[in-house]
Amino acid sequence: MEKTNSIGRRKEASARVFIMPATGDSKIVVNGKDYINYFPQKIFQQVVEQPFKILNLDGKYDVIVNVSGGGIKGQAEAIRLGIARSLVKINAEFKATLKPLKLLTRDPRAVERKKPGRKKARKRFQFSKR
Repeated sequence: MEKTNSIGRRKEASARVFIMPATGDSKIVVNGKDYINYFPQKIFQQVVEQPFKILNLDGKYDVIVNVSGGGIKGQAEAIRLGIARSLVKINAEFKATLKPLKLLTRDPRAVERKKPGRKKARKRFQFSKR
């Protein structure tokens, strides 16, 4: 088995994920750093690990990720989608487990653009009758 790659996106973040069988300890490297250092908050570490935990594949694969754009939450969820897609490429039987949990679905929600004559996308300036 060789490298498998896929792309995950969320909000403005986009992640290129490369997965290969683990040589020794499995590592998840994000932009040249260990994912625990890249995502210091525990919740984002759990988001990145989620596909492996669900499929009981802890320690079986090395993951290298290049991620850019967006914020920390969008990047973590983009990585999760990329990992899930790569695992399905490796073994199509994983799709039956991951699909009902919505790990293979790209979340289309993004920030709505600001409209002219408004304070934000929908917020208006305060109305003054007199």
